[in-house]
Amino acid sequence: MDTSEKVTAYIDKHEKWSDELLKLRSIFQKTELTEEVKWGAPTYTLNGKLVAALAGFKNHYAIWFHQGVFLKNKEDKLVNAQEGVTKALRQWRFEEGDPIEADLILKYIQEAIENCIAGKELKPKRKKDAVIPPLLEKAFKTDTNLAKAFKNLTPGKQREYANHISEAKREATKESRLQKIIPMILDGKGLHDKYKNC
Repeated sequence: MDTSEKVTAYIDKHEKWSDELLKLRSIFQKTELTEEVKWGAPTYTLNGKLVAALAGFKNHYAIWFHQGVFLKNKEDKLVNAQEGVTKALRQWRFEEGDPIEADLILKYIQEAIENCIAGKELKPKRKKDAVIPPLLEKAFKTDTNLAKAFKNLTPGKQREYANHISEAKREATKESRLQKIIPMILDGKGLHDKYKNC
């Protein structure tokens, strides 16, 4: 199945909004953006950079602008779907009966394209390094191979292990968790790796 067929299948799957999603798709097709499917939904990219996407939900359908925070939004169409969580992404929601203003939508898309070309991008802030609990620190001092293996893990995996021990309330639980994670750290695995490939 090629990209076009995948997008058509996505739209057909959302029977309630299929006509509306088709109209939005036709607006995107008037632009220079490349139609792709990412995360199971139609997305529109420019030179491999995400610009926007379409989505159908139970009670609404929407256009997502991946760097929508930079759009002027003079017409006040965009919302932050997860206030306090989402930094750059903005969503234009449509509910039943809302008009699809093709010219206005195209104006927003063109501005998003211009922003992409200009390199406007809100990059995620780097998370802080792991705070190593005393029990794990002590284990590193007695086992240099463990310390070295831990240092070779990604910062995210390091945080997972540090938090896993820190979150235990009882010392016995902390010790038990430490014994379980030592072989995983030595193997270079993350705490949750076995679930990530499911």
